[in-house]
Amino acid sequence: MNLSKEIQYVKGVGPNRAELLNRLGIFTLKDLITYYPRAYEDRSKVKNIAECVNGEEALIEAVACGKLSDVRLHGKTMQKLLVKDETGSATITWFNQSYLKSKFKMGEKYKFYGKIINSFGKITMNSPVFDEEEGNFNTGKIIPLYPLTYKLSQNILRRIMENGLLEVEGELKETLPEYILKQYNLEEINEATKKIHFPKELKDFDIARKRFVFEELLSTQLALLQIKNSVMNEQNGIEFSKEAKMSDVINQLPFKLTKAQLRVLEEIDRDMESKKSMNRLLQGDVGSGKTVVAMCAAYKAVKCGYQVAIMAPTAILATQHLENFQKILKNLNIRCELLISGISKKKKEELLERLVNGEIDILIGTHAIIEENVKFKNLGLVVTDEQHRFGVKQRTKIANKGENPDVLVMTATPIPRTLALILYGDLDISIIDELPPNRKKVETFAVKKNMTERVNIFIEKQIKEGHQAYIVCPLVEENEELDLKSVEKLYETYKTQIFPQYKVEYIHGKMKAKEKDLIMERFKSGDIDVLISTTVIEVGVDVPNSNIMVVENAERFGLAQLHQLRGRVGRGEYQSYCILKYEGRSETVKERMQVMCETNDGFVISEKDLELRGSGDFFGTMQHGLPEFKIANLFEDMPILKMVQSLASKIVSEDPKLEKSENALLKELVKDKFMNRIEI
Repeated sequence: MNLSKEIQYVKGVGPNRAELLNRLGIFTLKDLITYYPRAYEDRSKVKNIAECVNGEEALIEAVACGKLSDVRLHGKTMQKLLVKDETGSATITWFNQSYLKSKFKMGEKYKFYGKIINSFGKITMNSPVFDEEEGNFNTGKIIPLYPLTYKLSQNILRRIMENGLLEVEGELKETLPEYILKQYNLEEINEATKKIHFPKELKDFDIARKRFVFEELLSTQLALLQIKNSVMNEQNGIEFSKEAKMSDVINQLPFKLTKAQLRVLEEIDRDMESKKSMNRLLQGDVGSGKTVVAMCAAYKAVKCGYQVAIMAPTAILATQHLENFQKILKNLNIRCELLISGISKKKKEELLERLVNGEIDILIGTHAIIEENVKFKNLGLVVTDEQHRFGVKQRTKIANKGENPDVLVMTATPIPRTLALILYGDLDISIIDELPPNRKKVETFAVKKNMTERVNIFIEKQIKEGHQAYIVCPLVEENEELDLKSVEKLYETYKTQIFPQYKVEYIHGKMKAKEKDLIMERFKSGDIDVLISTTVIEVGVDVPNSNIMVVENAERFGLAQLHQLRGRVGRGEYQSYCILKYEGRSETVKERMQVMCETNDGFVISEKDLELRGSGDFFGTMQHGLPEFKIANLFEDMPILKMVQSLASKIVSEDPKLEKSENALLKELVKDKFMNRIEI
């Protein structure tokens, strides 16, 4: 058995289906058997026709009372089949499926599974799945339902899955040590794999799922604890002097810091003055004042004779940081410089020379800072902004440019503490949980599409008052090509039909960095009235004059993302507005829109997001340099997470590098899961 066997060579696949499976992230036999169902349908228990309730999904077993007949209805052809069991009769219908005529014989027994319509005692079932009496492929058991891609049906994927499972039957090597399986009463890997895909009873699925969730969370926790241990070697950090006072910067500020900012600065100060390396995550909602905190920490490092690297995800954000830093720190004789890919070769060479000579105190830049030719004389502090754009590996790479520098990671994505422990298990966590007193709440409204005209009138009113607007495009199922089209289409509509009298521009992720920066600069300087955009505007650019944002198809975004987008307005002294245009009547959509309208608290929103959507797509954990959770849901699986966290701590405290023989399987598991993402 070869788990790395290419998927196209699994029975029933071939080159064409392999392409479809690749879209689902299935490239090998191992990917296939670890592609878990999203739900199940219990088609195992037969119901009598007379017992069937309107609206329920049910399995009936009945005899065909005649042949399948065609009925013309509104230009369509409907196929009808009358069936009976000992308690009553039902009409089975299909549309435009004439080929089914050869499938049914009078007097033969069949099983049908589908939605029951009981109208005044008359039972109908539309387009059900069915099996002949002897067959049991579609009915008579619990059926797994998988996340699909276009042109790949549940039936085809189930058949492929069955073939894949036959190849590995009884051959899978155990990945968890015997002592863990026993202690936590976990299913053995071969049984669990069979049961997670094709459980005989629903309790089989629960048992199998517990095992895989436990394994997934344990391997993640172990990996993060190992990183934390390797980074936090107690004796090798920089011990910054108590003489350098952050209050020097605080006294220069034209505003007062909040209690939360001061509390966080105390935590950072303590870390910097201790012997161990600081490795801290600073969480704070949009506009809570994280940059000022970073500035105080940078000042302390420089005053102790060290250099500071500050890394931002975009050139425009790096430039904005530079402006903010220079405004305050130039009075304190601190030299700040900017390194982004757009600067000339000559300027870059000169800058790199000054950096290595120690003539630059604080270097602010983008990914360009990670490049090999960027060398510091004495790097003591690394600050990365909007961490989820970088990932663990890049963070490590920049830290390696100094001798165990302190690391501060800033994120404006409020993450529930439980999720933060998983995503940032290698970091200590600080939270700024209050906004400066002068910040006005962004008024948020959720409206249906039929309000479009009123929304446009409102936008125009704001433009006439001298403000600017963002219009954010819907996400088109992770398809950049379609995202692009939707931006361009919306741009044409606004430019030619809705606001031909105003300056309308668009921006999207496929543009070159220079183009994006130029458009954002023009928007910032007031040269653009309406900016049509994808979520590229999500990250921290300040345009104080923009006070209105409209999000098209808001139901397609997660709450955490909507909150991040909303944070682009309300950066100045004007009252700001966020209008969420949504479609769909589902309770979840309404609930999510209501949460956005009721609260501006990012932590409340992120908890709700986690509850409503689960952690799988909370914000794509792949961005964090961690493998995506295939099965764990951090909201549902909190009890297992707590169990796993205490077990992982115990294992690592007794066996930091997993070198004991009883932990050999765990070492393999961690290596296998994190091999290309984290150096362990």
